[in-house]
Amino acid sequence: MPLHQIIQRLLLIGAHLETPVAPPVPAPPQRLQPLIDSLANAHREFDERAIRYGHRYRSGFWAIYLLSAIAVLCAMMPLALGWDSMNNFMHPFAAAWVIAEVAVIAAVGIIYWQGHRRDWQGEWLRARTVAELTFYLPLIAPLVDRSKQQDESNWYLRVLNPGPHLRASRDIAQLCRITEPRARELLADAWSDPDFVSTYVEWSIGVLQSQRAYHARVAMRSHALQHRIHRVTACLFALTAFGALAHLVIHSRWLSLLTTVFPALAASLHGALAQSEAYRMHAASERVALELQGVIDEIRRSRVIELHVRSAEPLQHAIRAAITLILDEHQDWHMLVRPHHLPLG
Repeated sequence: MPLHQIIQRLLLIGAHLETPVAPPVPAPPQRLQPLIDSLANAHREFDERAIRYGHRYRSGFWAIYLLSAIAVLCAMMPLALGWDSMNNFMHPFAAAWVIAEVAVIAAVGIIYWQGHRRDWQGEWLRARTVAELTFYLPLIAPLVDRSKQQDESNWYLRVLNPGPHLRASRDIAQLCRITEPRARELLADAWSDPDFVSTYVEWSIGVLQSQRAYHARVAMRSHALQHRIHRVTACLFALTAFGALAHLVIHSRWLSLLTTVFPALAASLHGALAQSEAYRMHAASERVALELQGVIDEIRRSRVIELHVRSAEPLQHAIRAAITLILDEHQDWHMLVRPHHLPLG
């Protein structure tokens, strides 16, 4: 388990997170299954890369913030233990704490340098974008108008108008170019096949419901993490205030340690929370979960209209709106994370 998940699990001990579970996603239409299978390896490759670099980046900034507090602890320990005094028999070992402090600071520097050198954040964002777009290619494939030849190979650009980060994906254009002949063969006259339309609609709704449950979980977890860190830091600052007042009566080196390390730890937790954008992630995911339910309802209404008027246009429009919402959310997430480009603090 990566470091950032371990830390967050420790912080959320005792929190009751009743995360919603999405219903199972129905099987996709048989016409789309070969397309899904042909894209599976590419999606898996980019998804694994995104997970790997995402873990590195997020673990990196959590480690930097918390190691900064540990460096303060190492600096104060000789004073708290009395090893700074020449009369203490442990004085010769006080240098061990100095060495430990230097080692911690060096670890911070190495994480910082590696994050810059290997561009953890940039690789994470690029791979996540391609993985997301690859995953939704089978969903958007039936919406592409293949009745006439077009110079643009990227299906998203032929159906929608995505943002600049999604527009610039050469990998997606290449996948579309490779897959186009097979898609043209599989989806010829697909919208005139009632079984395809019915299965495609149910599968699309299942995919969207899965995304809705995911965003609901992200919103709930971000909200819980935000409040838990606020409570922990409030306790740390309260203990710091208590230690400062107690120091007026009791002159203890351990109180000096408390009033130095606790605010450093509280500041580190607040910094890591700000870097994780938990508040904005909570608000954004909560909004997207609500809007996804709205587009799911619209697809169901459009399906009823399609059955009555025998026109697929309202249904296609509703599914395009759903995909647009997902891409807009990804674009917002991209712009949310991008400004926090390393340095990690």
